[in-house]
Amino acid sequence: MRTGRWVLVGLLVAALVGGGAYAYLGYVRKAQQTVTAQLLPGIAQPGADPASSDKAVGLVVATVEPADEGRPVHLQTRSGAGWESQAVAEQDADGNVEFLLERGGLDAGRSYRVVSLGDGDSAEATSPVLSGDEWGRPDFEDEFDRDTLGDQWLNRGEDYNVEGLRACSKGSGDAVAVGGGTLQLSVLLDPARADERCSPRNGKGDLIGSYRYRLNGHVMPNAHYFRYGVLAARIKFQKMQGQHASLWMQPAISESTTDSATGGAEIDVIEWFGEGTANGGLTTFIYKLSEDGPVKVGDFIADPDSFLTGQDDSWYDRYHVFSVEWTSQAYIFRIDGKETWRTSEGISHQPEYPILSLLSSDYELRKLPDPGDLPQTMHVDWVRFWEA
Repeated sequence: MRTGRWVLVGLLVAALVGGGAYAYLGYVRKAQQTVTAQLLPGIAQPGADPASSDKAVGLVVATVEPADEGRPVHLQTRSGAGWESQAVAEQDADGNVEFLLERGGLDAGRSYRVVSLGDGDSAEATSPVLSGDEWGRPDFEDEFDRDTLGDQWLNRGEDYNVEGLRACSKGSGDAVAVGGGTLQLSVLLDPARADERCSPRNGKGDLIGSYRYRLNGHVMPNAHYFRYGVLAARIKFQKMQGQHASLWMQPAISESTTDSATGGAEIDVIEWFGEGTANGGLTTFIYKLSEDGPVKVGDFIADPDSFLTGQDDSWYDRYHVFSVEWTSQAYIFRIDGKETWRTSEGISHQPEYPILSLLSSDYELRKLPDPGDLPQTMHVDWVRFWEA
């Protein structure tokens, strides 16, 4: 009886241990990766010359969970009845990867998926299939392939604005031109006030100099706006400081002064302050509404030269595509498809419209004191938005 008891106990222990081991191994086998992926429209097109926006390349972005920094992820494209690998990228610390598509990658009939291969700890995971043409044609686009701006654009800010700290400059159609396939926005001297001098004050009321009056290129679409989606523009900036070039957005409808969800937000997709500016000269901001007024969120883009294509590239000699992906949860900013920053603050749920401008605010005028350096000009090759 004593021997039989120990045999029985031994069998019970073996069963329990074996069952636990099996449960543990089953848990390991069931540890799953997940891959979410999305396709973005043509938002990458660096280059020296104007070019058709239809030749801009799209992007597939994906997130793998759980994240495994440095682990390779594959972009596959459909080939007949199967799939073949088109590119490989490594996860960042958050499990994110980006794939620039080949030219023609947004054509109808192209299909993609993102695959994270399995290993000893996790099974292979595959994203849902993405269609290359899922964004379709833009809801708004302008290639500026004519000789005038046309009636689908309006000039903005056509008064000198002391309260807005632009006492010495105003928007004017005289600072706007179209030709050679681009929109040209300039800062130039105001010929109507050539014999006058402007003495602006800073926010504290202190005089900050004496300058010539200036005209600025400052335009917006005429009744074209969207809520959620992607806005992109291909831009070559001016070279010098003393003015800042911008692609930005303002709400078409505002129903609150304290909440961006209903009041909208100013979204500064990109600003360029000129060659030699500290921290690289490129910024991205949003202004979210609050009980205490608009709150500025954002900063200079870190290591901006990493978004250039090489040593011969620059923000004022070549074109680059600046974009924002706007969802109900986040703003995601990119240069030629590469993410620069994202935020979930101040999300607007109102329709917004894009603005293109080259503005000389009073605080900048000291950086371009010689009128002989004017005009300064930014060139916009094209602008598009797709509503989600």
